[in-house]
Amino acid sequence: MDLPVLWFWIVAFLFVGYFVLDGFDFGVGMSLPLLGRDETDRRVLINTIGPVWDLNETWVIVAGASLFAAFPEWYATLFSGFYLPLLLILLALIARGVSFEYRHQRPEAAWKRRFDGMITVGSAVPALLWGVAFANIVQGVPLDAGHNYTGSVVDLLNPYALLGGVTTLLLFLTHGAVFVSLKTEGELRQRARLLATRAGAVTVVVAATFLLWTGLAFGTAWFWVFALVAAVALVGGWLANARAAERTAFTLLTITVASVVLALFSALFPEVMPASNDSANSLTIANASSSTYTLTVMSWTALIFLPLVLVYQGWTYWVFRKRVSRASIDAAAH
Repeated sequence: MDLPVLWFWIVAFLFVGYFVLDGFDFGVGMSLPLLGRDETDRRVLINTIGPVWDLNETWVIVAGASLFAAFPEWYATLFSGFYLPLLLILLALIARGVSFEYRHQRPEAAWKRRFDGMITVGSAVPALLWGVAFANIVQGVPLDAGHNYTGSVVDLLNPYALLGGVTTLLLFLTHGAVFVSLKTEGELRQRARLLATRAGAVTVVVAATFLLWTGLAFGTAWFWVFALVAAVALVGGWLANARAAERTAFTLLTITVASVVLALFSALFPEVMPASNDSANSLTIANASSSTYTLTVMSWTALIFLPLVLVYQGWTYWVFRKRVSRASIDAAAH
C-alpha cells in the first residue's frame, strides 16, 4: 500500500472516530427536549457527556488537519465549495460548546431554556449537514479543470444528499438514546430505551434506503461488505435495545456508524472528490495528495502519537464509566 492510499484510510479512520464519538454526543443533545422533563433530567442528560464531549469533538480537528496536510487539493476544493454548510456546522458546534459551559451560570429557567435550545440545534445541524456533505462527496459535484466547485449551495440540497443527512441525523439520535440508557438509571433510562426503539425503527428503514441507493449507484465490492455489516449491526442493536441489553446495543450501534463511514469511503475510493460533470476533472488519491516526504513525516508522527491519544481517550471513558443518576444531581446541588 503506497502512502497516499494509506493516508486515505487514515483520514477515513479519523472520521470514523469522530462520527462514532461525537455522533452519540449529537444524539444526546437532540434528545434533550424529548427526554428532559425537568431541570434535573436535563442536567443528568448533559452530565452523561459532560466529561467527554470536548474530547470527542477534537477528532474532527485532527481529521481536518490530516486532510489538509495529506490531501491539500481535496481540502481546498471541499472547504471552498462546501463553505456555507461547513460554516454552519462550525457555528453550530460553537453554540453547542458555549451552551454546555454557560447554561448553569445563572439560575433563571429562561436562561437555561435558551441554552438548552442551542444545545439541541447545535447538535441537530451538524448531524444533518455532515450526512449531506458526505453524500455529495460520494455522489460527485460539478468541478472545473482547476478542481473548483462550480455549483451552488442549492445544488448540494439534492434528494440523495438530503437522504444522507436524514440518515446520519436519525442514526446519531438512536445512538445517543442508547448511550443515555447505558449511562442513566430509573425512569429516564426507560424513556431513553423507548426513544431508541422508536427512533431505531425509523432509522433502519431510512438507512437501508440510503445504503441501497448508494450501492446501486456508486457501490463497490467493499462498499457492499461494509453496508451489510452496518445493516446487520443496526438491526441487531435495535433488537438488543428492545431486550434492555444496553452494552450490546451500544456496541452494535458503534459498529453501525463505523461501517457506514467506511462504506462511504469505499464507494469513493480511489477518488476523493468525483466530478459529476466531467470525470477528467475529478480529484483522486493520486492527484490530490501531498509529496512523499510530507506523507512520510506524517506517518511517523501518527505512528507515535495516535496510540497515545487512543490510550488517553480510553482511560478517560474508563474513569467516567459510572451511571449518572438524579440522586447524584440532587446531592451536588446541596
